[in-house]
Amino acid sequence: MPKISDYSDDLLRMAASLYYTDGLGQTEVAALVRVSQTKISRLLAIARERGIVRISVEAYDPRRPQLEQQLCARFGLTAAAVIKLPEGTSAEAARQTVGHYGAPFVAGLIPAAGGIAIGGGRSVAEVVRRFRPGPVRRLTVVQAMGSIDSNISPVDALEQGRALVNLWGGEFLTLSTPAFVADRKTRDTFLASPQIKSVWQRLRRSDAALVGVGPLEDSVYSERGVLAAADVAQLRAAGAVGEICGRFFDARGRECQSRWRHRAIGIELEHLRRIPQVIGVAAGTARAAAVSGALRGGLLKSLLIDEAGARALLAG
Repeated sequence: MPKISDYSDDLLRMAASLYYTDGLGQTEVAALVRVSQTKISRLLAIARERGIVRISVEAYDPRRPQLEQQLCARFGLTAAAVIKLPEGTSAEAARQTVGHYGAPFVAGLIPAAGGIAIGGGRSVAEVVRRFRPGPVRRLTVVQAMGSIDSNISPVDALEQGRALVNLWGGEFLTLSTPAFVADRKTRDTFLASPQIKSVWQRLRRSDAALVGVGPLEDSVYSERGVLAAADVAQLRAAGAVGEICGRFFDARGRECQSRWRHRAIGIELEHLRRIPQVIGVAAGTARAAAVSGALRGGLLKSLLIDEAGARALLAG
């Protein structure tokens, strides 16, 4: 097999010119350059490596600044990022796109030092997995909610906390409990444990939080069998429109009086409101009612959302 050095710059210029400038197909280029068709892709790649081919792409702005300003003005947010999506984007692709373009925005809001409460969920996971290495941060990352079930998923808060510390340094305090327990007495027993109590107290003193804002339907709880259809119906009857860290709230951001309230082990909404910087992540119009309730209840200080979701909020 020829080495990279065996291909002269002149040969690479010829191949690149025929392909990129003259618009010939790889079969035609191969015939003129006198190499096999299978080698043309390799030649074009080498041409880029040597700087013979330089691809220029016009800058793409993935955000909608005007909508961001309107959201901040309407809901009193300190910061907002609204991400554009191609028409017909699926829910999964929306989360991925919002995560990709929103990760730098979120990373810029997370302090260099202090405590950060980290929630779970599919949208948060898409953001965290796209964070990039940077200067070491002196963070104390605290799991903001118990584990959804015994099968730890890549979208769980436990995994998001580990990822943050692996990327930026600091320490990670795990909340070694289920997200929901059998009853209030069991919850109180967990929280009285010295190990969990210390983490719980640190969670309440967080300087920032990164949380997902979920609807009742199409939630990770329903997906993993924690909430049955009857449970969702009961929560809806109690006025619930959305959930943050296992806390179900109504259209004004108040925690609902339901049987789940005293079974949840996750940061209380009253303590979430006191955190100086709470970054909410949501993608899709199906989450508009939940995000609206969280905003009206003062649960979020900053928001990462897609364009359709932002327009639905502003139209509500």
